[in-house]
Amino acid sequence: MADADHWLGAWRELGVADSPELNRLHRDVLLRYAEPHRHYHTRQHLAECFAKVQDIISLAEHPGEVLVGLWFHDAIYDTQRHDNEQRSADWARSAARELGARAESAQRIHDLIMFTRHSAAPVGIDAQVLVDADLSIVAAPPARFQEYEAQVRSEYAWVPDEVFRSRRATILKELLGRSHLYSTAHFQDRYEAQARRNLQQSLKNLEGP
Repeated sequence: MADADHWLGAWRELGVADSPELNRLHRDVLLRYAEPHRHYHTRQHLAECFAKVQDIISLAEHPGEVLVGLWFHDAIYDTQRHDNEQRSADWARSAARELGARAESAQRIHDLIMFTRHSAAPVGIDAQVLVDADLSIVAAPPARFQEYEAQVRSEYAWVPDEVFRSRRATILKELLGRSHLYSTAHFQDRYEAQARRNLQQSLKNLEGP
């Protein structure tokens, strides 16, 4: 669960102590994930990411930065914009600096979040850990995966069905065309096969009558 203890622990790894400002930022971030236009990119998604990342966070070189990046990776989310990751990364970097984190840590957090655009393979173990956690939903059991699909469609309710199906199919084909959906050996061994089954079924549904 992505609770206050996880929040404080992540910042503590960066040398940032508990403070009213840190607690206020926590509330602000949680309020973002509770925005009414969100259906998938919510606190549920955040909690699921934190549940999965626990299995691989020990691989990270800078675990605190990975965890702060995870908190912020969807902090700003608007389906009618294309710069959500950039804006989330910028917010995380500026917040980290204001709270007293080192400049290099703040920049690495920014760079980690940018990998959640999923436009390129994550480079470095920290990015691989964060991105694997973010993509863990595609390996969910079928019932949860179907719920996820419905949640994503709800976030894009303003997009006509034909357009949504075409664009979503393009995204799924790109994912399925990768040699691996996951970067860490643990996720590949445990989740790769189920993820591919889910995505293939989703693609079949999208391209069906």
